[in-house]
Amino acid sequence: MGGIVLFIAIAFIISVIFNFFTRKQVLDSGPIDEHALEFLKTLSPFGYSNALKWGILALFGGAGLVLIEFLPYKLSDSPLPYGVEAIFLGIGFLVYHLVSRTGNR
Repeated sequence: MGGIVLFIAIAFIISVIFNFFTRKQVLDSGPIDEHALEFLKTLSPFGYSNALKWGILALFGGAGLVLIEFLPYKLSDSPLPYGVEAIFLGIGFLVYHLVSRTGNR
């Protein structure tokens, strides 16, 4: 459990650092129009879009873990749990993509 928390913390810190450098590059590139301002708003780590994305991923990731509990497998011999979790997280990303595309129309 501690490894998961450490991974999430490191991923969040890296995301904040990259968002900072991207914002800095946009601001240093010259005059800012409304398209640039809209882009800068999307980089917020605490925005609506990010909360929606992580909520959908957590939902599908949790559903994958629940399904794994009911599947018969030997952890030492089978990569099945990793595949099931990867499939559910992939479906979560696809659902988020579809939801965000329909929300922008």
